[in-house]
Amino acid sequence: MNLYINGNETRLDEACGTLADLLSRPEWKERRMIVELNGVIVGKEDYGHVTLAEGDRVELVHFVGGG
Repeated sequence: MNLYINGNETRLDEACGTLADLLSRPEWKERRMIVELNGVIVGKEDYGHVTLAEGDRVELVHFVGGG
């Protein structure tokens, strides 16, 4: 499946059915972030119910502490 993640076309070899599946990948796991799918912010409680489709645009904005 091809998705656009943060503006970059990304090919996922394994099936990534939901946002929860995508966010369980090592590069995103354990991060606090806001997720936008095709221009709409998705609440954390919906990650497991939102199905991904070919060509979807996902924006992942994560928070970095500092001062």
